[in-house]
Amino acid sequence: MRGMFATMIALVCCLGFAVIAADSTDFRGPDRNGIFTAETGLLKQWPEAGPKRMWTAEGLGQGYASVTVVGGKVYTTGKFGDSGALFAFDNKGKQLWRTDYGDEFHGSGYPGSRTTPTYYKGSLYLMTSLGTVVAADAETGKIKWKVDVLARFGEGQKAESLLPKFGIAESLLVVDDQLICTPGTKKAVMAALSLKDGQTLWTTPGNDEISAYCSPRLYEDGGHRFILTMTAASMIAVNPKDGALIFRQSYPATYNIHAVSPVWQDGYIYVSDGYGQGGSCFKLADDGKSVSLAWREKTLDIHHGGTVLVDGVIYGASNSKHWISLDLKTGKVLETVRRQGKGALIYADGRLIGYTEKGEVVMAKPNKGKIEVVSRFEMKEGSGHHWSHPVVNKGTLYVRHGKVLAAFDVRAN
Repeated sequence: MRGMFATMIALVCCLGFAVIAADSTDFRGPDRNGIFTAETGLLKQWPEAGPKRMWTAEGLGQGYASVTVVGGKVYTTGKFGDSGALFAFDNKGKQLWRTDYGDEFHGSGYPGSRTTPTYYKGSLYLMTSLGTVVAADAETGKIKWKVDVLARFGEGQKAESLLPKFGIAESLLVVDDQLICTPGTKKAVMAALSLKDGQTLWTTPGNDEISAYCSPRLYEDGGHRFILTMTAASMIAVNPKDGALIFRQSYPATYNIHAVSPVWQDGYIYVSDGYGQGGSCFKLADDGKSVSLAWREKTLDIHHGGTVLVDGVIYGASNSKHWISLDLKTGKVLETVRRQGKGALIYADGRLIGYTEKGEVVMAKPNKGKIEVVSRFEMKEGSGHHWSHPVVNKGTLYVRHGKVLAAFDVRAN
């Protein structure tokens, strides 16, 4: 009887905690790659009307920022007039605090906050579209420090000459207790700041390449370790210990837009750009100090919706609104699902989830490159462009549309 009771308790625990997940501390998930690995026990197909809406939060201001979710608290940013605000909500949608952090860029016709706050050890870190790095207390929202990195590293140049056309859209990276940013100046194409007070720890000299809307990632593969990102005309790899440039691979972008962070596996590094340029895959040299072109493919031209790499297959939504999968090592097109919608794509518990510019949230089943669309629903609340990246955390799907954030229950149980 005692053994049966123990078994029943274990079964209840398994059912009650089917979703066991890590916090989503960064832009596009804990590993910044759009893959929410720890998410399990999710619905494999949504009801026709969509998953259950748990809550909505309004009044976020103009913004394309995604969300960070830590300890049941949800963080994001928004723009009000010329000023940006950082928000915290609880897991029922109640606003806990709002902090105005300073000026934001007009956006060249696309106004709104770009940055998704990065969480680390009780603090939130963000980069404004005008190039100011802000640190805030995650519990209270109190500003700890600010640094205008374009002024610090611009050597007297006017900020306008250092800004990308649509403003900086970088979500900051923490590596080895250092805050990594990409000022895109001659003095510092990349820089590391102290988490404590924003003091400069190291810089990587630049060469007239401004930042390109890309969020850096830490490359750890095959025994090699470096920070990898895209500038306006190059892919660069930087040593996180001292900022030394490991390699710079020339890769000019249309309109200087490299908004998709690289993904990699087994020494293959894939990058993609919109406007018909498509993507390229590079092979890292055995010594980790250079790359060579492995292949190019033009149909998967991802604008700023990100890509996911699952089991050696690249998945993304092209500018032409097709969802496309490619073999990582050869570039062979494995599947093209036409007219599903351009947008942001993530992966959780065996499913692709896309948020398209038409406002549809789409679920698809990937299988060795095949893409089977199984569900969709419409994000009706909010206004403006549907450009935010969705997030899944502990069985909740978060979708941001302009001034509105919606949370959906996507648990199977």
